[in-house]
Amino acid sequence: MFNLFNLTLKLNGFPIEKARIELNKILKIPAENYQGYIENKKREIAVYHLKNNSFYQNLVGTNTFKNWNDLPVITKNDLQKPLHERLSKDYIKKTVFINKTSGSSGDPFIFAKDKEAHAITWASIIYRFGWYNINFNSSYQARFYGIPLDFLGYRKERLKDLLSKRYRFPIFDLSDVVLAKILQKFQEKKFDYINGYTSSIVLFGKYLKKKNIVLTDVCPTLKVCMVTSEMLFEEDKILLEKYLGVPIVNEYGASELDLIAFQNPQGEWQVNSETLFVEILDENNQPVANGTEGKIVITSLFNKAHPFIRYEIGDIGILDEASTSKMPILKKLIGRTSDIAILPSGKKSPGLTFYYVTKSIIEDDGNVKEFIIRQTKLDTFEIDYVSSTKLTSLQIQKIEKAIATYLESGLHFTYNRKDVLKRTARGKLKQFESLL
Repeated sequence: MFNLFNLTLKLNGFPIEKARIELNKILKIPAENYQGYIENKKREIAVYHLKNNSFYQNLVGTNTFKNWNDLPVITKNDLQKPLHERLSKDYIKKTVFINKTSGSSGDPFIFAKDKEAHAITWASIIYRFGWYNINFNSSYQARFYGIPLDFLGYRKERLKDLLSKRYRFPIFDLSDVVLAKILQKFQEKKFDYINGYTSSIVLFGKYLKKKNIVLTDVCPTLKVCMVTSEMLFEEDKILLEKYLGVPIVNEYGASELDLIAFQNPQGEWQVNSETLFVEILDENNQPVANGTEGKIVITSLFNKAHPFIRYEIGDIGILDEASTSKMPILKKLIGRTSDIAILPSGKKSPGLTFYYVTKSIIEDDGNVKEFIIRQTKLDTFEIDYVSSTKLTSLQIQKIEKAIATYLESGLHFTYNRKDVLKRTARGKLKQFESLL
């Protein structure tokens, strides 16, 4: 087998074989010794940056530390400085991997990884996809992602797709005409797996349902579907499993870090404890007990070029009570800290609460394809939705009654039927947004 994907990584200076050997050593550490491994890696990376990174030294205010919880939590706002000011000693832009975050949290920034850290990120991804017999060198991917529309950016992504054995479906237009063309490609090509944004794949699933087609009937080589970047609701997972005809795997990651959690074959959202250390903290940045909701804060254990130490990613989640050092389990991902609705009573509620309540009602008849909710005032919300027919007054009454029950009464809503919903530049659908 010609390992084109591995070769591409090597040619770009990423030591993938060395990284795979390192990852395999970590995986073999016994569970009873794993806490020691984590503590050693945490101290090692913090000490490194305190000695070699002036940005991190200034943030901490000293070049030593005694207790892990004394180290500051890094926010995205802290990182909105020129990259050269944040690089560690002995690293320059030419010698590191550079990328930028999507900005879905409203705080985009450019980041860097040293090439060894980026290689072990890929080793980690390759390992997890292997749980489902997906091989990046031979398995053919159907990719539902955005793509840059400028000439150079577009050509660069298409070349990467070719080298990575994947076929990309741009997702900025997912009308029925386009979805029919996507279905035709599945009839023509022998795809092994699907990977991409949740909302786009769900739209495709709804199209298949409308046509009463199970995708594996027209593309029998298909094995699995990985959804990422947006929330996957249980009813959508059930829909996709039925009409794609394959297992649906929930992925949670961040470009600046690694895969954070990946659904294992037992159905658990297994946290990456090999290259990352994941903490759940309260509003005072103190650790909470497993089973308790809090801010997700992550340390990259290998990135020496740029510090991601106690980095607040902007999400809220819960670790399962049964979590161990070697195998933490993400019990629930609630949403982004920036997506909190503040109500007239003073109550704070994750914006996705509205989405859960509303979704269960207005999708009863399959009329509504997708929708987003926007808070414009303390007591005022707008719902933009795409549907074949306008919402009825009875549907609207049910929505508002449910919201009054689950949240509070006295909230005002306007409903805007749209042909398409606005997505980010990368094609993501921001399901709740507060304009307060």
